[in-house]
Amino acid sequence: MAKHVLFILPYPLHRAPSQRFRVETYFPLLAQQNIHYDTDVFFDNEAWKILYEEGSALQKAGAVLKGFARRLKTILFKSKKYDYIFIHREAAPLGPPVFEWLLARVFRKKIIYDFDDAIWIPNISKSNYVARYVKCFWKVKHISKWAYKVSAGNQYLAAWAAKQNTSVVINPTCVDTENRYNQQKHQETDLVSIGWTGSHSTMKYLDLLYDVLKELENEIPFTFRVICDRKPAFSLQHLEFVKWREATEIEDLLSINIGVMPLEQDEWSEGKCGFKLIQYMALGIPSVASPVGVNREIIEPGKNGFLCQTREEWKEALRRLLTDEDMRTKFGEKGREKIVEHFSTQSNASNFLSLLT
Repeated sequence: MAKHVLFILPYPLHRAPSQRFRVETYFPLLAQQNIHYDTDVFFDNEAWKILYEEGSALQKAGAVLKGFARRLKTILFKSKKYDYIFIHREAAPLGPPVFEWLLARVFRKKIIYDFDDAIWIPNISKSNYVARYVKCFWKVKHISKWAYKVSAGNQYLAAWAAKQNTSVVINPTCVDTENRYNQQKHQETDLVSIGWTGSHSTMKYLDLLYDVLKELENEIPFTFRVICDRKPAFSLQHLEFVKWREATEIEDLLSINIGVMPLEQDEWSEGKCGFKLIQYMALGIPSVASPVGVNREIIEPGKNGFLCQTREEWKEALRRLLTDEDMRTKFGEKGREKIVEHFSTQSNASNFLSLLT
């Protein structure tokens, strides 16, 4: 008998990296396995366009109310026909876990609860302290307890979830190395490029590298390419901004020779799933990262990249890769092998399907 799954998602399809690579990438696999699925998003495409813009308070409020109405309708009138309810991060961005409580405790649905960040930690700015109360970060603990299974992005997240639930699956964030991330960077380029990709919310980590890059650009010619939804606020001699677009994602990533992922050493960063590294290395791009969380598992220092803590370590690692084409090529080959074996949609297929059993 065919299974029926409802994916409760925060964002419209093809937009948010976490959702794309933890959920959407497996939709073809589900179809092959005769698993029927539907999606229900909180924010639609119209809301997504204004979500991170300044101002538009009334429009944003309207989008949130519309999302709540859509979600309530789905849970009250549509959820009963599904065998599993897969919730990525949360059913609603604000307020207590009412929707999750209805599904788990009233309708007795099997919830698979998925997250790839330490979302129980209030990771908010001082200027936005109100979010600490309206987002109800404490709800993550309760949803984890109510879930049929918890899908955690790495060992750190899984260890936390295991305190709430006995059925926890480590489900890494993965890329499709056969149909999409299936090319390898050619390192024979006239001008080497160091690159970073991510959302504006994580761009703050580039501040950790700014001084290193400023010093290096006075020694060695290179470009620093930022692939993001917003332009960076800092300046370098050869800074290039590339606006992120799904249609050109692979092409844009292949324009860089070396990928970087600086992080701070804190609890929030420990929960990160190393996705930038997974993207770089899947395309044969050698990477340099902070030795935080799962980064220590993905990068094997001196084999497929470097892990750097101090300013001098970052500078030396980047200098070596900037000046050694053979090293970039070898690291890139080994890096892709690592991703194909451990962080690809194909290698993780049976693990993901185990969530629905």
